[in-house]
Amino acid sequence: MSIHSDAELEAAQEVMDRLLAQGELSSGEELYLDALSDLVGAYEDDHFAIAPASDADLLRHLMEAKGVNQIELHRSTKIARSTISEILSGKKPFSRQIIGTLADYFGVHKTVLANNL
Repeated sequence: MSIHSDAELEAAQEVMDRLLAQGELSSGEELYLDALSDLVGAYEDDHFAIAPASDADLLRHLMEAKGVNQIELHRSTKIARSTISEILSGKKPFSRQIIGTLADYFGVHKTVLANNL
């Protein structure tokens, strides 16, 4: 069994919403909800895939979230200002060394930054 269309997706989501609104579910209902969730997830992955963020977008987001600019990032990490600028302009990808430095600085796991390696 699988979901083959947007109409079937909508119907599956309505069933999931009704089950979730019930609160207490029987073991059979929980199994059905889990299976339906897997089918919805598989359909969405195939039809609505989201591309990974670019290194520039990811770095820009992390900088905004931490409230730092390029100069502050350079001072705190010792990454060359030109390297930071090239990454933010999309001219240079993350290197393994930069990933390690940025992961430590921003407090994220290296795999968050290593999407494009």
